[in-house]
Amino acid sequence: MATIAFGRSRSKLERLAAQLGSPKHLTLFTGDAYRPQDIAAAAEGADVLFHCANVPYNEMVDKLIPLGESVMEAADQRRLKIVAVDGIYPYGRRQMEKVTEEHPKQPHTRKGQTRLAFEQMIFDDRWGHVQRMIVRLPDYYGPTANEASYLGATLAAIAAGKPAFFIGNMKVPREYVYLPDAAKMIVELASRNDTYGQNWNIPGAGIISGREIVRLARKASGITKPVVPLGKMSLSLLGMFNPVMKEIVEMLYLTEEPLTLSGEKYKRRIGPIPATDFEKGITETIHTLMNRG
Repeated sequence: MATIAFGRSRSKLERLAAQLGSPKHLTLFTGDAYRPQDIAAAAEGADVLFHCANVPYNEMVDKLIPLGESVMEAADQRRLKIVAVDGIYPYGRRQMEKVTEEHPKQPHTRKGQTRLAFEQMIFDDRWGHVQRMIVRLPDYYGPTANEASYLGATLAAIAAGKPAFFIGNMKVPREYVYLPDAAKMIVELASRNDTYGQNWNIPGAGIISGREIVRLARKASGITKPVVPLGKMSLSLLGMFNPVMKEIVEMLYLTEEPLTLSGEKYKRRIGPIPATDFEKGITETIHTLMNRG
């Protein structure tokens, strides 16, 4: 299937393509995601637009909605289907043991409220030529994860044989999804006509504690270096020098009161959920990062 990867930096796109093995069906296109005309130019001949772009935590309130509006305007011009990839922040505090797509959206954080406004913008009636859906992931990991993932930077440091940080409580088991599994589910949803106009949860293979993640990652790397958990006080201190770290503080409730997504809707409507077990997924991630150097 022909795929176009769009981004601001040619070098980053080329690095991503190399990580994926430089597939022949992949075309690279550079432009500014805040310019609908750039996105529309890149999307010529496309059927589905996957909106995976994000903004730094400290810029989310001001920049997330304008970015989304630019993407939606381009999709509306091209009359595309759009799949917006988002997270679990709009749900707020957990009110179900397994969070379904019908879970109330009552965010109590600024980022959760912004993400809810993003959802409302995606489904706004002004985009009359767009079929759209939102897919919701928990925190994620995998060979192409980066510092946008809480766990991505931790695993990258372990693979490099360096001391690492772990965001939040390392004792409380939490849900993570392996990115190759998530990609399979998202593409399957995107390929069907009866899945649009809805939210879809993209669950992981279960829950796992930070301590167990670190144990598996160290086992895969063969290297043991310190891994330091970062709580509210540590992040607040780091936030004096790094504004992104400061913004993580309000989301730490998710490391103490984790949400676990229900995949019942996906199983009922689509079929079995791809679920790579954590030992295999973490081992593959560490080995890929080590081989990449």
